[in-house]
Amino acid sequence: MLEAAAGRSSRILEHPRGLWILTGTELWDRISFHGMQALLTLYMVDYLLLPGQIEQIAGFARYRAAVEALTGPLSVRALAAQTFGIYVGLVYLAPMNGGAIGDRLTGRRTGVIAGALTLTAGHFCMAFNVTFLLALLLLITGAGLLRGNLAPQVSTLYAEGDRRLADAFQVFFVGINLGAFIAPLVTGTLAVAYGWHFGFGFAGVGMLIGLVIYLSGQHLLPAETRRQSAVARGPLTRQERRRLGALSLLFVIAICFWTAQSQVWNVYNLWLRDHVNLIVGTFRVPVPWLQSLDGVAPILVMPLFLSLWKRQAARGTEPDELGKIAIGCLVFGAGTALLAIAPLAAGADGRASLFWPLAFHITSNSGWLFFAPTLEALFAGRSPAGMRGMLMGANLATVFLASLISGRLGGLYEKLSSTDFWLLHAAIVAGGGVAVLALARPLRRLLGDPAGTQAH
Repeated sequence: MLEAAAGRSSRILEHPRGLWILTGTELWDRISFHGMQALLTLYMVDYLLLPGQIEQIAGFARYRAAVEALTGPLSVRALAAQTFGIYVGLVYLAPMNGGAIGDRLTGRRTGVIAGALTLTAGHFCMAFNVTFLLALLLLITGAGLLRGNLAPQVSTLYAEGDRRLADAFQVFFVGINLGAFIAPLVTGTLAVAYGWHFGFGFAGVGMLIGLVIYLSGQHLLPAETRRQSAVARGPLTRQERRRLGALSLLFVIAICFWTAQSQVWNVYNLWLRDHVNLIVGTFRVPVPWLQSLDGVAPILVMPLFLSLWKRQAARGTEPDELGKIAIGCLVFGAGTALLAIAPLAAGADGRASLFWPLAFHITSNSGWLFFAPTLEALFAGRSPAGMRGMLMGANLATVFLASLISGRLGGLYEKLSSTDFWLLHAAIVAGGGVAVLALARPLRRLLGDPAGTQAH
């Protein structure tokens, strides 16, 4: 039913060919998303929320009043940071509902197709000021349907206990990171050369390409059995309930990690603009280009860590899933601390060199590589089969809460020194790593150690 259904002899690098179809689809989803993400805060601060433009946005006065009823009056920068946080947070919350819809109603295939088409419509609505809020709503809805039903299909390619599952998610995350690398370069260049709306339009075209890839590879994916599984699933076993309890504790740790990561997507662009010397010779590096480093850095360091983990596994010294999650938080915290140090090493012009963001992206993304794919594989391997889509969506929902927190913390950018601002975020994510180490023993008991789910 699993690998056989996808073609047992159809493998690339010891993985089913269906994995590459799912990864290719995710690549274009992330080009779509990260293209939007790289531009959004700058777009709002430098254009959309300025007098003469903001008045054109349908419903924005009511939206602003609702936000400021909770936060108090916000400057343009603070409002942009909070809006970005709400948008990204809801993008990551929506897959929980999207996965549940796929589990119980539409099935995975229909969910992915509907999500891709909705995302495309949202990107094209970004071409007009008047439909800005509608565009965000469509993008959130589309992301929920697509992501809530795409990633869960990875685990269906492998038999239960297959040790390649964790590595499959490393491959799947390559698609995420390639998209994160390509999108800021292309959308940033289009925005500078032709205007903001051309950058957003490219993201929409990218999502259509992803849909074509997905539809062309349907014969390589297992047949769906959603309705039959939903009827057959009985009450959770005692072990399943214990695992759900452990996964719920890891939600809090994930919020700590994603609070710091979300700020890299948000205020970080403003920090680059304000504190880093972006001139190389006679060329000024577009701010969104630095976001592309967040995509390419994991790809550069991934072979090193995969080789390290393989050697450690042979010696029996490889960190388990919880160990990797803790290491990821601590390393990411160290990377974020580099942003705090950077202004202290500023040159005569008061700006830090490009060395500091380069060092930050290599360090923080080494931490990301330990943390994100491992946590994703943990949820895929330990969630009950009939709840897998919903629970993997719930894992993504931690980014929703973290983005709301980081959006609120983004307002401190105007009040704290740059050093204090980033030290605060470094402490949050490193604190998550310390908590995992402190709780590792009871968490291991709750999760158990079924064969094949150990990350490697």
